[in-house]
Amino acid sequence: MPTLKASKGKLLISEPSILGDKDFNRSVIFLTEHNNEGSIGFIINKPTEFVLNDLIPDIDCEFKVYSGGPVEQENLYFIHQIPDSIPNSIEISKGIYWGGDFESLTILLNNKTVKPTDIRFFLGYSGWSINQLNEELKETSWIVTNNNYPNLLDVNSNDIWKQQLLKIGGEYQIWANAPKNPSLN
Repeated sequence: MPTLKASKGKLLISEPSILGDKDFNRSVIFLTEHNNEGSIGFIINKPTEFVLNDLIPDIDCEFKVYSGGPVEQENLYFIHQIPDSIPNSIEISKGIYWGGDFESLTILLNNKTVKPTDIRFFLGYSGWSINQLNEELKETSWIVTNNNYPNLLDVNSNDIWKQQLLKIGGEYQIWANAPKNPSLN
């Protein structure tokens, strides 16, 4: 199966072969950066037990917080679709932005003017050093696909990995329907 080249705005779908990796098993990662210095992305389908108010009590908002990856898990990151409301946002692709002025965002959240489908919060991120991701792609740890979702921030995080494997087809359809822990089958 031919795979696309990694680039910002693409999705990384974890191969079923990395089942034993607790961070990346059944993960879908949105790449926010991929260049000659390395790669950064956020796991979009691993919600934590936290909501935003648990982490920042001054913000009256109960949006889910996701595990973005194993790097800097003590830091909060966000991607969104409201750059006109959050100054200094960085466009990734297709109207999805990374970061921006957190004070402006705090006001918006406390005023209840942001919808959960506008933004997604993450603890930590997924990061790769120079050429590390390219090596993992050669080792078939990941499948690169286009982000064809009209609103990636509104995707059901429980189903996205399975949906992606079903789209790829072939032997991936079997893995898409396999239990999370095949040894319990």
